[in-house]
Amino acid sequence: MSSSTPKWSAEFCSCGEDPKTCLITCCLPCITFGQIAEVVDEGRSSCVGQGCAYGLLMLVTCHWLYSCLYRGKLRAKFGLPSEPCCDCCVSFCCEPCALCQQHAELKARGFDPSKGWVGPPNINAPPRMPPSMTR
Repeated sequence: MSSSTPKWSAEFCSCGEDPKTCLITCCLPCITFGQIAEVVDEGRSSCVGQGCAYGLLMLVTCHWLYSCLYRGKLRAKFGLPSEPCCDCCVSFCCEPCALCQQHAELKARGFDPSKGWVGPPNINAPPRMPPSMTR
């Protein structure tokens, strides 16, 4: 692997580095998944909608397939390798660790999944003016 290949900013089993996210993910993984999905989809889907879909899939134990799809999207977006193994294996074998790693990756790249999609980080655009005001 060359040094120019992007790497995950968080190790796969480093869930304890962010205790709050770790606790939420272990107790209510649908919340963490919804936050990740909203940011990965760049606001085209909502945290609540994605979290509910994930929660319903948990009832029939197919949630890991949905998570696998979003892990792949996140990896494709940032050119990350499939580590420690393929997305489906990671999601199936240790879903909480996978979600914590994805959450940490988004935070390391300047996003805050707990705040939802607010646009790309570090935008140097002028502030929006209320409709009643003109420039």
